[in-house]
Amino acid sequence: MASVPDARTVKSKPPEIKEFEFGPWKMMTCKSHILESEGDQRKRYDNQLELPQLPEMVFPENILRVVHESGPGIEFNALDALALVNAHADPVKVAASTEWQNARSNCEHIKNVVAPFDWTFTTDYKGTLLKKDPSAQFKVSDTTEQIDLDKLRRQEPIHFYDDVLLFEDELSDNGTSIMNVKVRVMPSCFFILMRLFCRVDDVLIRVNDTRIYHEAGENYMLREFSSREEKTSNIPTAAHTDPNEVSKYLKLTKQTIERLEFHQPSPDS
Repeated sequence: MASVPDARTVKSKPPEIKEFEFGPWKMMTCKSHILESEGDQRKRYDNQLELPQLPEMVFPENILRVVHESGPGIEFNALDALALVNAHADPVKVAASTEWQNARSNCEHIKNVVAPFDWTFTTDYKGTLLKKDPSAQFKVSDTTEQIDLDKLRRQEPIHFYDDVLLFEDELSDNGTSIMNVKVRVMPSCFFILMRLFCRVDDVLIRVNDTRIYHEAGENYMLREFSSREEKTSNIPTAAHTDPNEVSKYLKLTKQTIERLEFHQPSPDS
C-alpha cells in the first residue's frame, strides 16, 4: 500500500504554480499539499460534501484553470469533482451483486461505514464553468461534431504541458480510484484530458474521461465526456493497471459531446 504523505510536512512547501498564454487564452496550474485532517480547508470539504469519508489523498489547492480574454473559462478542482460522488447509495454493490459481496467481504469500507455511499468515488465531473461575469460565459450546446484525433496525433512541438492530481484512494487495498487532469498546448491547438480511473479488484474497471479540444482561431471548444466499464474477468490481467491499455476492453456506457462557444472579439474591437 502506498504511503500517504504527511500533510504537515508537505504543506510547508510553497505551491508549484505554472502559467502560460496561448493567444487569447491564459492557463494556470497549481500543485500543492494534501488535505489535512483538520483546519479551515477540511471544514470546507466536510461542510460542502455529504460523503461519510473522503479519499485518502485529496489535493484541495490543485487546479487547472483556462480562461479566455473575453471572460469565459473552465476550471478543474477536487472539491467540485467530489461533489458529484453519490453520497447516499452504493452503485457498485448493486451492479456487482454476488461478485461484489464475495470480493469485498473483508473490506473495511463495508464494516465501518454505516451510511452507504459510492466508496469508489466515481464522479461524472466535466469541469467547472467559471461564472464571474454572467455576460461572458460559454454558450453550451449538444453537438455531433467530435474531436479530430488525427489532428492530435500530428507531430507538433509541445509549448506547455502539465499533469495535476486531484485525488487518489486505494479502496482499502481492494483497488484504486484516481483522478487527474492533463493539459497539452501545441502551436495549432490545446487539449485537456481529465480521467477518473477506478479499479475494484476482482469486480470491475471503470474509466471516466473528459476531453476538451480547442483549435486556434475558432470561437468554440469541444467537450467530450465518456464513461466505460467492464468486469475484470473479461479483461486481460496485464491490462488491469494501465488506464490507456485497459480502455480498449471497456464497454461505453455513457457519452456526451458539447460545444462550448464564446465571443471572439474582432481585430478592430
